[in-house]
Amino acid sequence: MDNALRSLVRRRAGDVCEYCRLPQAASQFVSFHIEHIIARQHAGPTEPDNLALACHFCNFHKGPNIASLDPETGELVPLFHPRRDRWADHFAWEGTLIVGRTPIGRATVQLLAMNDWQRVEVRENLKTEGESFAG
Repeated sequence: MDNALRSLVRRRAGDVCEYCRLPQAASQFVSFHIEHIIARQHAGPTEPDNLALACHFCNFHKGPNIASLDPETGELVPLFHPRRDRWADHFAWEGTLIVGRTPIGRATVQLLAMNDWQRVEVRENLKTEGESFAG
């Protein structure tokens, strides 16, 4: 992947994780990843429409997954797709917690562990410091 493509993905995302909305500035020691939404092992291309900016937490938990189980219904549903889905349609903020509003949102929150204690703590610190975390 060339630098121009990396730069495009970062600019488009505003240097914010496209899944959990954590800003790159909150992760001083680890650079966010350019992530294949549909993993290469599933024939996902390295092109702008299949790339997203992801914090290391989201990228680690997502891995090559493209679907997961909705914790409410147990049905297999696709994960949130940052190029096709609108964040606000699938997620909502409850303080510093991210709540899934749809089966896609709930499955994504659970699989990506968006509300694990470390990330909630980071959001709480950002909020206390008056920093924005898109919440």
